[in-house]
Amino acid sequence: MIIEVEWKNIKNIHLTVYPPDARVHISAPKSMSIHAVKLFAIDKLGWIKSKIKLVSDRPRQSKREYVSGENHYFKGVRYRLNVVVHNSQPKVELKGTQFINLYVKENASVEKKKDVINQWYRNELRKLLPELISKWEGKLNVKADSWDIKQMKTKWGSCNIKTKKILFNLELIKKPVHCIEYVVVHELSHLIERLHNDKFTSILDNNLPNWRTIKEELNNFIASEYE
Repeated sequence: MIIEVEWKNIKNIHLTVYPPDARVHISAPKSMSIHAVKLFAIDKLGWIKSKIKLVSDRPRQSKREYVSGENHYFKGVRYRLNVVVHNSQPKVELKGTQFINLYVKENASVEKKKDVINQWYRNELRKLLPELISKWEGKLNVKADSWDIKQMKTKWGSCNIKTKKILFNLELIKKPVHCIEYVVVHELSHLIERLHNDKFTSILDNNLPNWRTIKEELNNFIASEYE
């Protein structure tokens, strides 16, 4: 078992097992010795093994070929992909509650179809986020100077305290909307408290009391394949 260790300017040690490959990561305070980190990891070995099994057993999306019949997720709902030969500009449309129609030229490559789908995902997330951000900026009495969307492998979002810029993972658009909202609240809360400490937890508790349940749902939602 390989455990990544990163020393950061934080108060408490954090242990995470990341999907989809069950990568184990420890974030430790800069003041903590390697010996203390090792003892912490040994103490948590049982939890680590159980979490690795949980992540490894989790259903994952298969290798994407972007052909009709594949399952694709949008806002927490599973849709079947329907590839439609189309000689005009490529596009994506929802067809009822069951299908995502992907309109592309007959000989479109897998990479081209992937790009079209991802651009649609990006556009949909960009339409969804402003209302959620505005809502929680008002509730938390904070203001992000800017935000953007990025494909990320290990984080649902990030907040740069100095620039007040927030990044959201493109994969979020595949998750239920209340999970996306939790990430918005989490990142905006960093504009009040930078660290994941008791104060930060208190902010979440006061504003989104069920955040722990939502976080667990988000992290246990079917793992995506990061290509």
